[in-house]
Amino acid sequence: MSKILLIEDDVSFCKLLEKFLVKKAFLVTTAFTAEDAKIKINNEEIDLIITDLRLPNYDGIELMTEFKKSHPTIPVVLMTGYSDVNSAVKAIKKGASDYISKPFNPEEVLLVISSALQTPTENTPKIVIPKNKKNNVLSGNKFVSGISSASKKLAEYIELVSPTNMSVLIIGESGTGKEVIAKSIHQQSSRKDNNFIAVDCGAIPKELAASEFFGHIKGSFTGAIGDKIGYFQAANGGTIFLDEIGNLSYENQIQLLRALQERKIKPVGSNKEIDVDIRIITATNEDLREAVKNGDFREDLYHRINEFSIHSPSLIDREEDLMIFSDFFLEKANQELNKKVIGFSPEVVTIFQNYRWPGNLRELQNSIKRATLLSQGDFIEKIALPVEFFQNSDNETNDFSLSQNEKEAILDALKQTKNNKSEAARLLKINRKTLYNKLKLYNID
Repeated sequence: MSKILLIEDDVSFCKLLEKFLVKKAFLVTTAFTAEDAKIKINNEEIDLIITDLRLPNYDGIELMTEFKKSHPTIPVVLMTGYSDVNSAVKAIKKGASDYISKPFNPEEVLLVISSALQTPTENTPKIVIPKNKKNNVLSGNKFVSGISSASKKLAEYIELVSPTNMSVLIIGESGTGKEVIAKSIHQQSSRKDNNFIAVDCGAIPKELAASEFFGHIKGSFTGAIGDKIGYFQAANGGTIFLDEIGNLSYENQIQLLRALQERKIKPVGSNKEIDVDIRIITATNEDLREAVKNGDFREDLYHRINEFSIHSPSLIDREEDLMIFSDFFLEKANQELNKKVIGFSPEVVTIFQNYRWPGNLRELQNSIKRATLLSQGDFIEKIALPVEFFQNSDNETNDFSLSQNEKEAILDALKQTKNNKSEAARLLKINRKTLYNKLKLYNID
């Protein structure tokens, strides 16, 4: 089975092409930067390199030239979105096996790869493309790590605080994956072999909170027909995660604070105290500091649970990770629904990138699962998306693409962001790759 190193900084396009090649029974390893590609080509057995002509801070032809010097037997195919014939000729003259234009044509891609793999270079044996066969689907439990600065900072904080016993407060919008962060902290801690108990504080009536947290004994109140172990005792030795802690009543906050201070609990109706050894992780989508000022949340409890705080970034703040998460959720949906959808059509990718994602990762996962169920072909198409995508995109996201003063808008965005292209792309509500295309189109340095 031939292994392809795919070098492409446009995550959505990279994942789409990767899916296509995997379905055609190739092994694929991806790199989003030239630096990452150099590491992988030295650590893995590669049969073919496919690299974009334009990479962040690197020229594709220059990278190809380096690879031809260090690994002369590996054929290289270049990709470009500009249909630049001069660049294609220049690349082939410098040793490229062939050239692919974007958006790619599936038959063309297979033909180019077949030719490149079967064309011997120095001491390279002829390689026959394997026949298509079923590929294993990725595990739905795989941890998804992003490439955005927000994701890298999040991962750094998780790694930093996990080995400690510090109480952690996770702050973020609804649907950003706060429970996933809490689980990651637990799984990287010394408590990982013990229970992780997740509790939705907003779903517990205040009258039953003490029983739910600390348990009760039979007959302690009407309806207590037997002894019950509470969440704290169930989490003994492990971690308890209290989601939306700001929803607890003031009385429940007092009970919780006492348990955390004394590390002892007393089941409702019992005179016996039980020692508990737990780590507490909490989460909220509201400003608890403001709640403290307003007298709605106890200040001493706030400081007790906030020994270390982590911000759970919204999906709009993790723009570069959008298609990484999309690919992960698609694989998960394929598993759960017994489907074999390869990826997303270019039109859907554009819609995803222009949408504001008010429901964050939860909305992304639900949308992809629904679209996977509705899809009959290899790719998720526009028709499978829910109506809210088009209601938002019509009103909010297409201003730039419809603008008749694109060049002025780009120059103004670059000026506002002090020539930071990533920030300029975000300001213009387009992805970074599209911005690079526009820069070339208007000859903007």
